[in-house]
Amino acid sequence: MEEREFKDINVIPLVDIMLVLLTIVLITATFVVQGSIPVQLPTAKSQESKQLKGIEIVITKDGNILFEGKKLDLDEFERILSGMSRDTNIKLLADKDASVQSLVSVLDVLKRLNFAKVSIRTEIK
Repeated sequence: MEEREFKDINVIPLVDIMLVLLTIVLITATFVVQGSIPVQLPTAKSQESKQLKGIEIVITKDGNILFEGKKLDLDEFERILSGMSRDTNIKLLADKDASVQSLVSVLDVLKRLNFAKVSIRTEIK
């Protein structure tokens, strides 16, 4: 059996695969940055901007409570928060069309459990 000498490598298929993978990564990254929960924040004329690490609570237009992306009812929400440290930073994002009762219910739970570091996120006009 005769052995042939290996002279060159055809890299075109490798480049094609890498371009497809790069496209997939870039498309996926844009979805991650945008977030998966569409919420229209209320507007305010002034806003104190702080980058706080902590948990995120979202109240949707329908009044649903989303805790770190998971839909919970008020009892489950209170049960989860009761096991957390009271010094945890909490970011509250409420849709501008959400009912006031949903917001008041969430704030009531936070007040009863003595959470002091709560911020409500808005957009500047």
